Amino acid sequence: MELYTADFFMTEALKEARKAFDLGEIPVGAVVVSHNKIIARAHNQTEKLTDATAHAEMLACTSAANYLGSKYLDECTLYVTLEPCIMCGGALHWVQLQKLVYGADDVQRGYSLSKSPVLHPKTEIEKGVKKELCKKLIDDFFKRIREKGS
Repeated sequence: MELYTADFFMTEALKEARKAFDLGEIPVGAVVVSHNKIIARAHNQTEKLTDATAHAEMLACTSAANYLGSKYLDECTLYVTLEPCIMCGGALHWVQLQKLVYGADDVQRGYSLSKSPVLHPKTEIEKGVKKELCKKLIDDFFKRIREKGS
């Protein structure tokens, strides 16, 4: 049995998403993997950093690029709990990400809603890994927000 599977790394991304949830951030988590090693991890920090661009994917890519000393992540896989938005998809294009693996679809703001291709043409895509767990965390977060507001 292989230890380093998509499920294993998505579980690590979910740990990051739970950190965001606990901090009152939209619960999205991400890990960047190179040669079966996690080289970066991040969760949404838009509220903490008062920065609308502080999405988990953006923070993880910056951290991974710093680790590698390269602006390209062409030998890396990004595992993220929610389909990246257009902004993050554009960033993933520029870093020439080798592979994107995500859990839940973002039916409102996901990059796949764009009519034009967003990701780099060489980027492989795998979706739906631990989809239900990823979706439940997002749904629970917004349910909690609605309950507090009423």
